[in-house]
Amino acid sequence: MDLLIQSEPLTSCVLLLFNQSQKELRRTSAMDTMHEMLEITGPATATLPVGDGCSPITVIGTDPIRQSFGSQTFQQAINSRLAPGVSQVVLNPDAHVGYGAPVGCVMVSPTHVYPGPVGVDIKCSMSLLQTDLPESEITDWKMRRRVIQAIAKRVPTGAGRGQRHVPKSRSVDGPLGFQVATEGASKSVLKKLGIPKSWASRCEDASHTAPDGSVDTLAARLEWMGRERDKRDRLESKFRQLGSYGGGNHFGEAEIVSLSNKQYFRSLGEQWGLRDGCVAFLSHCGSRGFGHDWAMSQFRAMKTHFQSSGLAFPAGDPQLCYAEADSPEGQRYLCDMAMGANFATVNHLLINQLVLESFREVFPGIRGELIYFISHNIARQEPVDGRLQWVHRKGATRALPKGHEQLAGTEFESTGHPILLPGNPRDGSSIMVAQRGASVSAFSVNHGAGRQLSRTKAKKNLNQTVIDQNLLDHDVISNCRVYPRDEAPDAYQDFAEVLKSVTKAGLADEVARLKAKFVLKDGAPADD
Repeated sequence: MDLLIQSEPLTSCVLLLFNQSQKELRRTSAMDTMHEMLEITGPATATLPVGDGCSPITVIGTDPIRQSFGSQTFQQAINSRLAPGVSQVVLNPDAHVGYGAPVGCVMVSPTHVYPGPVGVDIKCSMSLLQTDLPESEITDWKMRRRVIQAIAKRVPTGAGRGQRHVPKSRSVDGPLGFQVATEGASKSVLKKLGIPKSWASRCEDASHTAPDGSVDTLAARLEWMGRERDKRDRLESKFRQLGSYGGGNHFGEAEIVSLSNKQYFRSLGEQWGLRDGCVAFLSHCGSRGFGHDWAMSQFRAMKTHFQSSGLAFPAGDPQLCYAEADSPEGQRYLCDMAMGANFATVNHLLINQLVLESFREVFPGIRGELIYFISHNIARQEPVDGRLQWVHRKGATRALPKGHEQLAGTEFESTGHPILLPGNPRDGSSIMVAQRGASVSAFSVNHGAGRQLSRTKAKKNLNQTVIDQNLLDHDVISNCRVYPRDEAPDAYQDFAEVLKSVTKAGLADEVARLKAKFVLKDGAPADD
C-alpha cells in the first residue's frame, strides 16, 4: 500500500478505484445481508427480525420491490423499531431513505411522538375532484391548454409562491389565516373561502385540535408564536400561500376515470361518486411553508431539549428525536402538527374549488364534487392491537376497510374509504379500497410508487428529450416548457409492481384507474 501511495498519478487513480470498489462491495454485502435476514411470509409480505425481544418489522412488497430496498432503508427501519416507545414498524412498497425513518414507513407507539416519521411537510396529502365533463371534451390539446391557463391564473406552483403571483386567487389575510390554522375546515372557514360545506365530510380529518381537544389551546399557542412583529409578518406571509402547490413531487393532474370491470368494485366506485369516462382532478401537496416552519421549529426545539438534558439520540441519529406524548415537549409538538395539518386540509379544499372554477371558465355549467382527501405525513391516535397508539405515517396512507370502527358514523362505514394512490403521469394512478388484510400493516398502504432514482441521479442520467417525447406519445401535456427530469416517470418505481405488492399482500383492491391528460408541476409556463 505504501508503494501505491508513492507511485505516479496513474496508480493513484487505481488506488482510488480500488477504494471505491471496496466501498461498493461493502454496500452490496450489507444489502445482501439484510435481504438474507428477511423471512418471507407470503407472495408480497416478509418480516425483518431486529432482536432485543422486539417484534419484527413488517415488509410489504413482491421480491422485485424488496430487492430495490437499499441497506440504508433497512437500517433506518431497524433504528426506528428499536427507538424508545416504538411497538411496530412497517415498510411499504415505496420505502426509501428518509429523515430519520424511511419514507414509506409506518411507525407505531403507544406513548411517544416522533417528528421525523411525520416529516417537514406536515399532512402532505392527496385529493380527488370528480367532474361530469366527458373525456371527449378535452381530447383537443388546445382545450387542455385553455384549462391549464385558467388554473394558472388561480393556483400558483413552486416553492415560496403565493396569492400575489396570480390574479384570481383567494385573498387570505392574517385573521383568516389564523382561523384556518386553528379551526381547519370549519363551516366559517369554508364559507369565507367559497368552498362547499359538504366537502368537509369527504376529508380524512376536516380539522385537528390540540391534544386537550381544544381550539383555544391552538389559538393561544399561535398568538404566542406571533407575539413579535417579525414572526407575525412571517406567519402572515405563509398564510398567503393558501391555495397553492409547492415544488418537488407536488402536482395537479387532469385524469380520465376508468372504473374496474369487476362489478362489485365498479358499483363501489359509483357509490363514492366516481364517473367512468369523465374528467377528474388529482392533487398532491401539503402544508406549504407554514407547515415546514412549524416542523423545523419543533426539530430544533427537540434537539435542543435532548442536548440540554443529556439524552442520547436513538442510534445516534438526531433526526430520530422524540418526546413522550403527554410531556410538555410532546404536547407542543402535537399542537404545532395540528395547525400544520389544518392548513394542509384547507389548502387542498381551496385548490379543488379554484380548479373547479377554472374548468367552469372553459366549460360553463359543469359540476364537480370532492371524492376524498387523504394524508400521508401525519401522526394520528388510532386503535392498534386493542389499545390507542400514535400511528406515524411517513409517506404512507391510511387504509381502513368497511366496518372499521374509525369509519363508524361516516358515509364510508359500509364501503371503506377511497385510497388515492399516485403512480406517474405516463403509467397512471389508482383508486383503491382497503381489505381486512390491511391489519398486518397497521391499516396503511404506500402513498405512491416511490423513487428508484435520487433527484441527482435522475437529473444526471435521464434524457430530457426522451422524457418530453415519451409523455407526448402517451398524450400527456404539462404547464412546463420541459418536464422536470427529477420528476420523470422513470425516476419512480414500476407502478404495476407496486400495485401488485398491495393486492398480493391482501391490503387493498383496485376500484378505478386514472389516466393523466395534463399535469401541473413547478416549472416555467408552456408556450401557448
